[in-house]
Amino acid sequence: MELTVLSLSFALLLVLGVPVAFSIGLASVVTVLYAGMPVAIVFQKMVGGMQVFSFLAIPFFVFAGELMLYGGIADRIVRFANSLVGHVRGGLGMSNVIGCTLFGGVAGSPLADVSAMGSVMIPLMKKEGYDADYAVNVTTHAALVGALMPTSHNLIIFALATTGIASVSVFSLILAGIIPALLLTICNLIAAYYVAVKRGYPTRGKFAGWKEVLVSFLGSVPGLMVVVIILVGILSGVFTATESAATAVMWALIVTVAVYRSLSWDHFLKACAKACKTTGVVLLLIGISSAFGYFMALYEVPQKTGALMTSVSATPWVIFLMINVLLFILGTFLDMAATILICTPIFLPIAAQFGMDPVQFGIVMLINCALGLNTPPVGVTQFVGCAIGGISVGEVMKSILPFYGALTACLMLVTYVPEISLWLPSLFK
Repeated sequence: MELTVLSLSFALLLVLGVPVAFSIGLASVVTVLYAGMPVAIVFQKMVGGMQVFSFLAIPFFVFAGELMLYGGIADRIVRFANSLVGHVRGGLGMSNVIGCTLFGGVAGSPLADVSAMGSVMIPLMKKEGYDADYAVNVTTHAALVGALMPTSHNLIIFALATTGIASVSVFSLILAGIIPALLLTICNLIAAYYVAVKRGYPTRGKFAGWKEVLVSFLGSVPGLMVVVIILVGILSGVFTATESAATAVMWALIVTVAVYRSLSWDHFLKACAKACKTTGVVLLLIGISSAFGYFMALYEVPQKTGALMTSVSATPWVIFLMINVLLFILGTFLDMAATILICTPIFLPIAAQFGMDPVQFGIVMLINCALGLNTPPVGVTQFVGCAIGGISVGEVMKSILPFYGALTACLMLVTYVPEISLWLPSLFK
């Protein structure tokens, strides 16, 4: 009965429009009161959930991403991407995909990615004769790659969500996300090209030449170096995964202030304020989810969910498909961090029971959450893209299928071909 109270109160609060963090916290309090337990349990679990040293990586990665966003790095990345593929049919769309991938590696946030690249590319694409729905779909789907990149704070959140369930290192997750991120980029390029050809978008002049490619690449290298610094630094043992986040902030300041000289004092203050706000929301969510997770473990939610799923089928590929479907549905209603924190304790034990490695499950989880970011009613990246493009969500959804198909194809490959996510981590064991 307590589990029913927990689930129904949480669902009811979400339907009423209460923010996710408060819905989780209030549902936990209601359950405690119904069960006759001390309310202090909720607050003890909240405080304990936030007192983890590894969480220091989250504010640093968020701050580094905001500095990159306000530091004008996107313009240089756009120039490099345009020099590579801007001349082919639908070239601006493909440039957009490559640019979003590169900036996603720098910022590590789909929302920052669509904000930075979208503000540059969507108006430019509309000016060049591309339809607004195409420009928005290309941008918002390409920006999702940021969730898998080494600078993504969501990797940290997943690693910490596995505490007490499985041993998952942040470094393994960082390596595991690289090939899926490249695969997702390829899928997005195919979708962008397919729609461009189908709609008959024109080519844009001739190839600018390898000299322009080299010059634009050198201009973007200082910004892109943050990914290399993180990977090389961790591999060489110079710093830990947590310390790499602080290093990313230092490098972002050096690049935007001393190299590009594009970060004004006003933009620096905006980056600080946005990073503080985002960090506060994420840490509050983490703390409250710890209390929520306590009740899920107490009332054996993972075991009961697993038993329900195995009653449908005991075949691994069917179980994995059901997990993907449920994660996608939940991701459309919950924020990415909330989905990770709530669903990992439920579905990771089930996936592991049927042979999926926890690191592979982490990448599957992140791709599902990324899909949710681009799906109403809580599709924040889609809302931002539509606001920039001056188009309604309904209009964008009418032409979204090719891009959904690209992401779904990537998700299925990562789910059923373990080597895609596990090959790189296996090289450094």
